[in-house]
Amino acid sequence: MRCLTLLAAFLGAASAAPSVSIRATNGWTVARPGTIKDVVVTKENTLNGTSQARETVITSAKGAGLDSRAIGGSLPLEFVNNFDGGSVNAYVVGLDSDNRVVFVRGDGSLVYPSSGGSQVPVPIGANVAIPLPGKGQTFRMTLPIVLTSGRIYFSEGTLTFSVVATPIGEGIVQPAPTNLQDPSAGTNWGFVELTYTTDKSLWANISYVDFVGMILSMALSVSDGSGTQITRGLGRGSVDAICNGLSSQASSDGWPWNRMCVANAQGKPLRVLSPNDYAVIDSGAFGSYWSGYVDEVWNRYSSRDLTINTQTGAGNVACRVSGGTMNCGGDNRGYGKPSATDIWGCNGGPFLRQGGDNDVHIAVIPRLCAAFVRSTLLLDGGDVQPSLSSDNYYTADPTNHYSRLVHDNEIDGRGYAFPYDDVNPDGHGDSSGLVHSGAPKTLTVYVGAPPP
Repeated sequence: MRCLTLLAAFLGAASAAPSVSIRATNGWTVARPGTIKDVVVTKENTLNGTSQARETVITSAKGAGLDSRAIGGSLPLEFVNNFDGGSVNAYVVGLDSDNRVVFVRGDGSLVYPSSGGSQVPVPIGANVAIPLPGKGQTFRMTLPIVLTSGRIYFSEGTLTFSVVATPIGEGIVQPAPTNLQDPSAGTNWGFVELTYTTDKSLWANISYVDFVGMILSMALSVSDGSGTQITRGLGRGSVDAICNGLSSQASSDGWPWNRMCVANAQGKPLRVLSPNDYAVIDSGAFGSYWSGYVDEVWNRYSSRDLTINTQTGAGNVACRVSGGTMNCGGDNRGYGKPSATDIWGCNGGPFLRQGGDNDVHIAVIPRLCAAFVRSTLLLDGGDVQPSLSSDNYYTADPTNHYSRLVHDNEIDGRGYAFPYDDVNPDGHGDSSGLVHSGAPKTLTVYVGAPPP
């Protein structure tokens, strides 16, 4: 999630996130879940629809009972419970074909929640949880409508969703991993993202760009004969492993990597925040982390070219630092020195796209930021980006140790650990957590551990 921006213009009563976190003796950040009054409404955790309703509407699972404005679908979903802990709930939420926020329940019925016009979050007046059967068992349902901006949440226990009136309609306020007092802060949860379009194409994705939470994996079977697509992602116990790795790194270099691990009141790790998300809680934690490295990069490429392979028709472009700005051939504007926040998020400072940016600039941003995140700009061969194999990523300090540890714990190397993790030299593998087909048959999500 990007730097949170309060929607204060029309949500003035939402409370602010705590500025100081309480930490366990091992340095992990401790979640202190509150009530719905502690929900923070931001553009990052609110899914906005374009219509308002005076009351919550629940439609039948049967075709004749579906809202006439919602375009139908027929995507089979399977949720396989491989989780070692307590009971698991699923939640399916997104926008229907009329751009209205909707939950899909396990029997296929649809819940269109209403805020009643409230400009502060109010509870959803219907049960939207889908209880999963016990470990080793599979829950099956059908997604009866097309769905965009969709998520399938999974949690050990109950998640709290709320609804709020916005200038354009209803907004679903979803659990926020950066709000330590969110009602769901003490719950182990995660989600997969999906879009199921009007032509019955499916995109589904697992990402660790924001945080690592409940372990999820996916398989998509298709009806066009192209074979099953599998994203295994992280293995069982990866949250503990990454937290322990971050604690070791903090002990080694003195930077607060361990604080990105969020634990419950008993000290059990629940999730791991990315550095970009942790900056929402403590913006100064890594303030000067990249400063020396950035200075070295700027010094080196003041006297030699940095070549960016745009991997587009523009081919290779030469970049050189002059007067404190890096300029690239054919680019419409230059790049100033990035801050730590710019590097973590790849969407601020010199990496922020602007209207009017040309194709060269749009191609340079992800390749230059990926090179910073992976610390490859000063390595032998690093003067051409991207060109080095993944064996060279995260081998120099400073680097993004969160991304390093996420990839160390991935079973098949798939699942983004930062926004431009799909930048790789030509011919190298796909590191995204995406499955996609124009002829989807069944989407299966594995909860707690991947399939064998």
